[in-house]
Amino acid sequence: MLKLPITLSEIAPRISAGAFILNSGLGKRAADEEAAAGMHGFAAGTYPFLQKVSPQQFVQGLSAAEIAVGAALLTPFVPTFTAGVALTAFSGGLLGLYLKTPGMRKPNSLAPTEQGLSLAKDSWLVGIGIGLMTRGLTERRPRVTVKKATKRANKQAKLAAKDARREARAAARG
Repeated sequence: MLKLPITLSEIAPRISAGAFILNSGLGKRAADEEAAAGMHGFAAGTYPFLQKVSPQQFVQGLSAAEIAVGAALLTPFVPTFTAGVALTAFSGGLLGLYLKTPGMRKPNSLAPTEQGLSLAKDSWLVGIGIGLMTRGLTERRPRVTVKKATKRANKQAKLAAKDARREARAAARG
């Protein structure tokens, strides 16, 4: 039987986040110049290093990143920790837009304004990413069944008994 690097409890968050992000990335592939300029201007206002990138290049890169992250989440062969890192990094950038862009939050609060609501929802993606990373780190210890553990213990006991007999014979001779 093929053993996947994910568990049943990881499937729902991976599918919900992965499908959402993949769909968003696929939708941006055909962005026109006006849409590209709008997305680029918004992102470059928060992340000034993006001003050096053309709007069309930015949107194509964003689209590719979203497609890659969405596909990683939806592919069961991608380990949970790896998918969680990708999601956390990507959604952390989105959450940064929410936290750093003026007018997205109510004064002196983390609560979103009407304009910030669409970005504030990205906090659930950060939560899923951190959860997947944590699960990938803590739940990946090798699991041993009782039957396998008993078999190992019996084998070790036999080896120990054999070693003890050898030592007893050597002590008797010597």
